[in-house]
Amino acid sequence: MQVPHNAFVLVADGRKMLFFRNEGDADYPNLKVELAEEQADAADRDQKTDAAGSASSLRGGQFASGGGSLGETDFHQQEEDRFAAETAAMLKRRALAHEFETLIIVAPPKTLGELRKHYHKEVSDRLAGELAKDLTGHPVDEIEKALAAA
Repeated sequence: MQVPHNAFVLVADGRKMLFFRNEGDADYPNLKVELAEEQADAADRDQKTDAAGSASSLRGGQFASGGGSLGETDFHQQEEDRFAAETAAMLKRRALAHEFETLIIVAPPKTLGELRKHYHKEVSDRLAGELAKDLTGHPVDEIEKALAAA
């Protein structure tokens, strides 16, 4: 995938976001960090207070015993989804301020799917490509190589 000069590249997962600008050319990207954010990963025990709930089914006006479990809330996933929504909001603000003309997003499939739910039209219009990979923990030169190979 070619990364045009001055394009913005967002590399994100559910907890970390790296926002780069390509100071190189389309064939030889030279990504420079413009913004980096990371949210704390609180332990599950610190995010919840109760056990999973249960549901009873209604039969003939009476609640039947042995209803199904409502399951346990995945607080980590909720936080990752919230972080993705906040990241999409930041992209919207920067697109509306005309801070970038071309955008490439690199994120794991789940995060990419959550980001897509929140894309503003101005962000979508500037989107030149997406790469469904988790590269947040990789050095910049490996991110550049992954983009070039995509």
